[in-house]
Amino acid sequence: MRSPLLMSRNDTGLLVIDIQEKLMGKIHRGPEVIQNTLLLIKSANLLGMSVYATEQYPKGLGPTVPELNSLLPQKLGKISFSAGVLKEAVDHFKNRGLMKVLLAGVEAHVCVQQTALDLLAEGFQVYLASDAVGSRHEEDWLLALRRMEKAGVTLTTSEAALFEWAEKAGTPEFKELSQLVIAADEQKSRSTEE
Repeated sequence: MRSPLLMSRNDTGLLVIDIQEKLMGKIHRGPEVIQNTLLLIKSANLLGMSVYATEQYPKGLGPTVPELNSLLPQKLGKISFSAGVLKEAVDHFKNRGLMKVLLAGVEAHVCVQQTALDLLAEGFQVYLASDAVGSRHEEDWLLALRRMEKAGVTLTTSEAALFEWAEKAGTPEFKELSQLVIAADEQKSRSTEE
């Protein structure tokens, strides 16, 4: 029997919040947030998990970034900062029996934080991939992580999450996940060298 504090592919959904073209150029560590979110989406898709995404005022902030757009066919446009107050988003997970939600996206101190707090109030266990979340300013990101953690959000990383979802090595899925991690590491190395 596994700990109820762990996520699994059967009880967890991924919510990608507002990773949009006009925002990401201003986000501290923006390329890293995109790459780690890409890793999460590909991993969740490989494991057959439910993935949902939002776009904040897409008319003004543009669509989801091209790297993620085609992998996120279901995106909900919103004007509220919190996705946690949107019936469609909440029902997407509740109707599938997914009471654990991992968050990725921007901005940590606005839309992500408000979503996390509202999802907690809805009875979800909320997890946050800290390396797949960003803000324009590092201080806002850091304080948002502290506030969310203090409120009951579990902080993790994208790699820790995907291996938690996989549960064990030796499966064909694990081999594919390992290849995704290797490719992500190579991408990070190339980005660091540039």
